[in-house]
Amino acid sequence: MDRKKAIVTGGSSGIGRGIVYGLAEAGYDVVFSYWSKEENAKKVTAELSQKYPEGQFVCIEAELSKEGAGVEFFRKAVELLGSLDLMVNNAGVTILESIFDLTEENMDYLIRLLFRNYVILMRESAKYMAAKGIRGSIINISSARGFSAHPGDLVYGGIKAALNRACQSVALDVAPYGIRVNNICPGATRRFTPEEEEKADPAHREKIKFLSKRIPLERYGTPEDIANAVVFLASDKASYITGVSLIIDGGLSLPGLAETAWEAETGWGRVKREIQYP
Repeated sequence: MDRKKAIVTGGSSGIGRGIVYGLAEAGYDVVFSYWSKEENAKKVTAELSQKYPEGQFVCIEAELSKEGAGVEFFRKAVELLGSLDLMVNNAGVTILESIFDLTEENMDYLIRLLFRNYVILMRESAKYMAAKGIRGSIINISSARGFSAHPGDLVYGGIKAALNRACQSVALDVAPYGIRVNNICPGATRRFTPEEEEKADPAHREKIKFLSKRIPLERYGTPEDIANAVVFLASDKASYITGVSLIIDGGLSLPGLAETAWEAETGWGRVKREIQYP
């Protein structure tokens, strides 16, 4: 049986790494991008090549916020795979800044990486699939922050809200070709392996400890939780699902709980401080 083909951006760590492993287990050949974690990326490809010798697993370095980088990566990846059944937009960073601390540099960077790049890769994969007659799937990793506000996430959360809305329009554009487009919106999700978590910033471990007690399902999400949803949405079992932004957060966003101790103590906002202008 022919193996399915997938492209994943940002597959060397965190949620992206979990998605790459999940797709490999589901029988996909995978080409994924990485930027700053070359050692991780090579470890992923080596482990998967050993576990699934019949498969093809390739990592490509790409700084996807740069002009033309997304198209260049996509064309290299699809050439290596020879076809494409699934495009997963995952690459990203979380940068939170209050309106008082907002920098134009960070704002522009997030827009380029988290929105513009996602749209470009949706365009490239949709055109490729439509031209080849492939009834494929496009999945964007968005965020539960696209549905609820938190202090300091006006740019990051605003981009995710825009992506959730954009998904609906793209789904309508590509539906006549049998292509489906959906978003997955993770909430609090572990980014590290247990070994990596032991070396992580103590503040990160403290947040996991604090928030895990407040999540209705009483645990943090895992990259495997997100990977399972990707595999399902890309499968024939989800063939009637398109234009959906699926929240996967253990119920955290249902009551609108504060995510950190200082948010809980101050009513979602930081204690007021003196602001200087200009």
